[in-house]
Amino acid sequence: GDHEHLDAIRFYYRDKVCERPTRIEARTTDWVPAQNTGQVVHASLQEGFWCLNKEQPAGKTCLNYAVRFLCPAGKLNPNAPFSSALLPSPDCNLTCSMGRVNADCDACMCEDHVLHGMVSLADGAPAAEATVYVQSENLKLLTESDSNGGFRIPGVCPDGNYRQTLAIKCTAMIHSLLNKPYIVKNPVDKVRRIGQSVLLCCKAVGNPAPGQYLWYHNGTLLDSSVYKYNSKLELKNLNIDQAGEYFCKASNDAGSVKSQAAKLSVIASDEASCDPRPESYFIRLPHDCFQNTTNSFYYDVGKCPANICAGKIDQGLQCKDSVAYCCGVSKMEMREISCSGYTLPTKVAVECGCSVCTEIKMTVQGRVTAADNGEPMRFGHIYIGNNRIGMTGYKGTFSVHIPADTERLVLTFVDRLQKFVNTTKVLPFNKKGGVVFHEIKLLRKKAPVTLESSETNTIPLGDMEGDDPIAELEIPPNTFYRQNGELYTGKVKASVTFLDPRNMSTATAAQSDLNYINEEGDMLPLHTYGMFSMDFTDETATESLHAGKVRVHLDSAQVRIPEHLQQMKLWSLNPETGLWEEEGDFKPDRSTRRRREERIFLVGNMEIRERRLFNLDVPESRRCYVKVRAYRSERFLPSEQVEGAVISLINMEPASGYSSNPRAWGRFDSAVTGPNGACLPAFCDQQRPDAYSAYILASLGGEELEAVPSSPRLNPNAIGVPQPYLNKLNYRRTDHADPRIKKTAFSITVAKPRPSTAEESNGPIYASENLRECEQAHYSAAHFRFYRVEGDRYDYNTVPFNENDPMSWTEDYQAWWPNPMEYRACYIKVKINGPQEVNIRSRNMGGTHPYTVGKLYGIRDVRTIRDMELSNLAAVCLEFKCSGMLYDQDRVDRTLVRIIPQGNCYRESVNSMLQEYLVNHLPLAVNNKSGEYTMLAPLDPLGHNYGIYTVTDQNPSIAKEIALGRCFDGTSDGTSRVMKSNVGIALTFNCVEKEVIQQSLFQSLRNSPRQSERTGIRRQQREICIGQAKTRRVTQRRSSPRVQ
Repeated sequence: GDHEHLDAIRFYYRDKVCERPTRIEARTTDWVPAQNTGQVVHASLQEGFWCLNKEQPAGKTCLNYAVRFLCPAGKLNPNAPFSSALLPSPDCNLTCSMGRVNADCDACMCEDHVLHGMVSLADGAPAAEATVYVQSENLKLLTESDSNGGFRIPGVCPDGNYRQTLAIKCTAMIHSLLNKPYIVKNPVDKVRRIGQSVLLCCKAVGNPAPGQYLWYHNGTLLDSSVYKYNSKLELKNLNIDQAGEYFCKASNDAGSVKSQAAKLSVIASDEASCDPRPESYFIRLPHDCFQNTTNSFYYDVGKCPANICAGKIDQGLQCKDSVAYCCGVSKMEMREISCSGYTLPTKVAVECGCSVCTEIKMTVQGRVTAADNGEPMRFGHIYIGNNRIGMTGYKGTFSVHIPADTERLVLTFVDRLQKFVNTTKVLPFNKKGGVVFHEIKLLRKKAPVTLESSETNTIPLGDMEGDDPIAELEIPPNTFYRQNGELYTGKVKASVTFLDPRNMSTATAAQSDLNYINEEGDMLPLHTYGMFSMDFTDETATESLHAGKVRVHLDSAQVRIPEHLQQMKLWSLNPETGLWEEEGDFKPDRSTRRRREERIFLVGNMEIRERRLFNLDVPESRRCYVKVRAYRSERFLPSEQVEGAVISLINMEPASGYSSNPRAWGRFDSAVTGPNGACLPAFCDQQRPDAYSAYILASLGGEELEAVPSSPRLNPNAIGVPQPYLNKLNYRRTDHADPRIKKTAFSITVAKPRPSTAEESNGPIYASENLRECEQAHYSAAHFRFYRVEGDRYDYNTVPFNENDPMSWTEDYQAWWPNPMEYRACYIKVKINGPQEVNIRSRNMGGTHPYTVGKLYGIRDVRTIRDMELSNLAAVCLEFKCSGMLYDQDRVDRTLVRIIPQGNCYRESVNSMLQEYLVNHLPLAVNNKSGEYTMLAPLDPLGHNYGIYTVTDQNPSIAKEIALGRCFDGTSDGTSRVMKSNVGIALTFNCVEKEVIQQSLFQSLRNSPRQSERTGIRRQQREICIGQAKTRRVTQRRSSPRVQ
């Protein structure tokens, strides 16, 4: 260390030190006061000054100090110097024009002058407690910055050469710069055989970079001394016991985070990795194809679940196998199904096997609009982290391709016109491929107010009519500073936008997914009491300003759950991870101003720098999961489940009588349905079943799905939840009390299931620890249901394919969609003159390809839509299979398309431009039958002038909806929900009314969709016997297509 004992100084300086000093001054040899060095030092008027190395931080030693003693007036020798430590060695050759040479002979010192400076971070925030060094051959500590980033160095000579004399280097160790780890690569599921090896990998980023990785097998920590792992875990000579779930835990000085679990399957060396027996998969047959053997319109074609399987392994161990293998159809058989007057070919899966997985694309599409009035965010920017990856269109639409290894998609939407708050969303997507559509709602920015930077300013948070603000911002005087750290004086333009959870309409505009990472590395939910976004600029609104210590005063009366008062924290949103990070706690406000008010307030402190979005949140541990499935129709068949539907759940505050009433929402969550539905997190309470409630809604491609009705009485079989649990959950569709309200959502009481009650142990509510049970629940287990309101159309494919599941695609020449990466939808517009409704069919067969010529691709049926003004006019948009390459991409096939009105109709005219095109692009199909039309489908996307509408997209449903909207509108770039019967027509038929109108089976099924097919057939037979005729009124609109 360094010791400057008074006795030793007296010995060397004798009479130059007074007998009874009154004070001691100590500085380093570079003239830095001891109190500014940050070191532990000691001083005594009896003993002197000393510094001990063992008392300094690890790796630091005491600096070289000099001391002097102050004496009473008249007792001090004016020439008394500091101790000899300040004198340079006799060999020093440095000369100074001002001041004198320091002890190290590398700088000049002027005792009466001080250098002032400011240390700032990259974002302009002051760097508190930064250490300042002299840049020389060896770094010399001078001082530390104060809480505002300022520092002072005494002894620097003002000769204009100090820039050369002192080159200052700053190193700031600031706690706010520490970032918790964040997983950017999760381990992936793998299948191996006994005796093989596997490599599992994870990767996390943070500041500092994670220095420790731990691996767990089925929740048990693996011994690092045995497995020798880091971010990669290598397992050799596998055995059955090593199968299970693996995850890693990464840690740094700021905290920890856990990866998602990967499933490792280990099978015997001679065991088939795929079950060769296909699962049952029922398809619906055409309306004239009732099967007496099964007494239904359904036929089992089988399917092979696209699970990963053990294929050929790479020579070297890799984090992700270079080629992925999945179970799929290895053998199909052609079956002939007997229908009314014809046979229908279909291909049935008879054997499953392991093969290379179908290549897929993952995409999110959507529309960005204002939460208040639906105004689109035009030409806004879309970011992933700091990288701009796209823009919104004129109508606010967007499309983003998702990188293959993405686990958590975090997008930030930025309005270039600054009308809306910058919004970060965590968007669920379908990891099996395809497109998921999201409606993004943005809060409109509050109009800026003018603040005086030299005065205390207050801004209320929350403006619900008839209610007090939830909180209040207090900005002390002289708090604002510029990007370079310089104090800002002048007027401030302040825009503070508060998302008030007491306003139900703001729930969909909530930022992120309201999750955080706890100390153990688990992702857990938050319950919000409001979010606020802040923008501060100078008076001209050209420079963004930061703010120092800002106080948030929370009105405790607005927190209706007592335990939440003790748990309330301030959080800020990390836009790169989409996670909320703690900024600080709330404490009782003991200020004089607050004591004068009757209400009790809590106060929290924060600084406003690069992050501008904050949250008043409470970690919530009372969690459950709600099971929801979506269907193509209200028949609710397992084979008609819809994947890619977005299910959203709004958590409400506790019910009346439980410290609060449902006056506000507390959380908003979304999930995407997979082959087994979706599980959504929700708050629940075991002590009071009626404590928490939730609203649940669903959409598909921008189209709202319908919930099962709850009035005039509950139907447990339709809702999907048995009694008496259904009554306990208090299921209510939104139109329960008022039929004028939309039918697209329902509310429930989230009653946590009791383990001892059998009827509550099988869904639809699952305790938080039973998430895996919820995800894997069998179709017969209780669940809530949404369905798509089915229009008058029917699709049949010879090679079965689920349009919501790209992995169900099969390599076959007769596949309707030949390329699972790109889907091309084609429609033809047909006009019908006549008073009747007509069902029109397109029969699509191979036309020019040698492997498919004369073979059926599929059938499409659709019913005409009556013109709103002309009683004898109707039109229809009918899908047909596009011409083009088949799956092997070897040669094209011109699809042979037959358009067949199913009634007493004859062809009246053909679009002249379409006819000319077909004549000029041989071969030309023969049209000998006047009651139908046959063509070899065009290869080119012709457009509305021809009556042909073609759209290509990465999702078949979206391609069809866009093409259908254009066909309804009769244009090549517009869209409509109303059929325009006289525009963009390809074919015109005249359909003569029969003397006796017999209702077709297709029509009867449509009119009575909730009755069984068997009942419909008996009714039809009875009507035929008595010669009854039924008519129905045709809807003027098609079923809610998405506007694009």
